[in-house]
Amino acid sequence: MDAIHAVIRLLCKRPLLLSFVDITVLVLHLVFIGERETCSDLGSGEGGSLWQKCAAFFGALGSSFLYGYNLSVVNAPANYIKAFYNKTWQERYGEPIGAGTVTLLWSLTVSIFAIGGLVGALTVPFLIKIFGRKGTLLLNNVNAAIAALLMALGETAASFEMLIIGRFVIGLDSGIALSALPMYLGEIAPRQVRGSIGQFNSIFICLGVFIGQVLGLPEIFHQETRWIWLFAFLAAPAVLQLCVLPFLPESPRFLLIERRDEARAEKAFQAFLGKQDVSLELEEVHAESRAQNTVAAVTVLDVFRNRNVRWQLITVIVTMASYQLCGLNAIWYYTNGIFEKAGFAKSLIPYITLSTGGIETLAAIISGLVIEKIGRKPLLIFGFSAMALFFGLLTIFLNFQDRYSWMPYLSFASILALIASFCSGPGGIPFILTGELFEQSYRSAAFMIAGTVNWLANFAVGLLFPFIQEALQDYAFVVFMVICVMASVYFFFLLPETKSKTFLEISQSFAKINKVSDAPDQELEDVLLNRKAQIFFF
Repeated sequence: MDAIHAVIRLLCKRPLLLSFVDITVLVLHLVFIGERETCSDLGSGEGGSLWQKCAAFFGALGSSFLYGYNLSVVNAPANYIKAFYNKTWQERYGEPIGAGTVTLLWSLTVSIFAIGGLVGALTVPFLIKIFGRKGTLLLNNVNAAIAALLMALGETAASFEMLIIGRFVIGLDSGIALSALPMYLGEIAPRQVRGSIGQFNSIFICLGVFIGQVLGLPEIFHQETRWIWLFAFLAAPAVLQLCVLPFLPESPRFLLIERRDEARAEKAFQAFLGKQDVSLELEEVHAESRAQNTVAAVTVLDVFRNRNVRWQLITVIVTMASYQLCGLNAIWYYTNGIFEKAGFAKSLIPYITLSTGGIETLAAIISGLVIEKIGRKPLLIFGFSAMALFFGLLTIFLNFQDRYSWMPYLSFASILALIASFCSGPGGIPFILTGELFEQSYRSAAFMIAGTVNWLANFAVGLLFPFIQEALQDYAFVVFMVICVMASVYFFFLLPETKSKTFLEISQSFAKINKVSDAPDQELEDVLLNRKAQIFFF
């Protein structure tokens, strides 16, 4: 047992980058020692806390990973699912399903995921208020389990309705997760690493897309007798999260401001910050809490009406809309066609497609490693600007690929560059910013608004892009190039940098553009000055 304690203390001094060894040791520690002793032990180290990494890892595994996985998992078994629809229809009604009907059912299967996500995003403020950040993530695993059962058993029950309903339920799961998880990660991390911890959300979205592509290979589950296991797999990350997350602390800011539980908040701060003396952190949150006592409970309407957060709200809406409308999802409409024109055999395309998921994941990891050095604003501007450039190049290459046999390879390279550009900043920072731009009382309502914009824009791209493609042909990506340029211009002129800033300092950054007083609450200012003095002298 002493050896395990020694290993835990050593791991607490490691850099932020997470390893599976770290997680394995902590899980064993949780099982054999228990939450209280582990929490105390992890709070005694210097540097980053393993609890913080573990919360980010397992929180993202059972949340954003499932979102990414469900973005890609339906692509591989599409033909088998349509055949299942036809077989079920014929058994029920004694005649083959019409081509228009099967297209409608398939479109519903794909698009209902976004509708479920929208409903999930709308429920977040109510769930967060009752169950807390961590509690909402835990409860959300029920949705993942139900979705896995419905979709995995749909073929056995000869019910395509079960598959469609299952897609709605997993969309509901994703809508809740993409709001609750960034909120949780943003509140458990100190401001110096808030961006890096927040990028776990983006990394696991990309990893989920990649794993969905891998499991969809013919050697694994892309077979007529195995495709249902692609959906049964949904339960695995949820079970893993359920095994670990109950032992991790709740958000200390939530405990202190909304639950008024200082004892648990102190223990949570100690665990997540990796130190015993958290008096300054408690004092800062206490001061913020007292400052907010005079403010009524914030609703979505309050956020829209309050001029103090007007440009924070506009920024979140622009950021989330750009996240979906920048055109990355539309890229997948062209990918297979470009590969075929490049001369790749159809049997090789699933393996070549893995490169897109691999590039996506690698770019997200690199972004997580540099976000605290470079900042949010430069990464967003670079990401959207690079996307605009490569959309322009892709448009040129698409128009000339019938003339030159080597041109499709340049189109493929442009697609990889687009994916890397997206994941370098625009793919993860919008979720981080939503948590950073608003104080505690506004945060749940802000995430509801951000989630609504996210899912509505997602649905709009899926609905409108086929018409854009039909009307503009190879010039369809010019629309997204313009959107990326507009996003870059907005962030260059109107987005303050939030790197390593407290929530108060971020609020002050927006005070001038909101045309309100930028004088901070004196009590909060004293706390910040005290913190800076301690850092300077010690």
